[in-house]
Amino acid sequence: MAATHRPSLPERTAAARLIVVIRGERAEQYAPVLEALADAGIRSVELTLSTPGTLAELARLHERFGTRMDIGVGTVTDPADLRTAAAHGADFIVTPITRADLLDEAAAAGIPIVPGGLTPSELHAGWSAGAAAVKVFPASVVGPGYVKDLRGPSPASGWSPRAGWTSKPQGTGCGPGPRPSPWAGPWSAMRCGAAASRRSPSAPRSSST
Repeated sequence: MAATHRPSLPERTAAARLIVVIRGERAEQYAPVLEALADAGIRSVELTLSTPGTLAELARLHERFGTRMDIGVGTVTDPADLRTAAAHGADFIVTPITRADLLDEAAAAGIPIVPGGLTPSELHAGWSAGAAAVKVFPASVVGPGYVKDLRGPSPASGWSPRAGWTSKPQGTGCGPGPRPSPWAGPWSAMRCGAAASRRSPSAPRSSST
């Protein structure tokens, strides 16, 4: 996995320091969620391949929302899916694993990739192979000091913990005051949670929805 070039994450994603991860029952549900997140000021999202139809919807979503946010594709574990995602307009690739063929395929396609790993060896291997950043995954099994400890011997690496809030369709609001009508649907709560995450001045991170 010898890297000769390291494609950087898109400027909006790097500046936002937040990637919202979206999973659903089917890809047709993405559009209203992206609309709500874009309205809340979110500028980078990851659509996961665990949602059926993601690659088929990607080009349409990119055409509709690409001027307002970066759209990456995650849960990529197959080089063929990586090629398809790149061809359909993905702005970056996220994978839960560190594997040579995925990193090589991303380099060939010229698309930024964020591989996942937990141990220092896994994370260093991904970074050394040309990853745009590396993802501490699963971050829930380590404490908040883990990334700080990793930065000590590897300060130049881009670390991205994987954790965050989850929005469920309960029609709830956020902050003090009366609960909104259930007919408001999940979008008001999602906008609220997304806006709160965007305002939080913490390290680069990912939130799940």
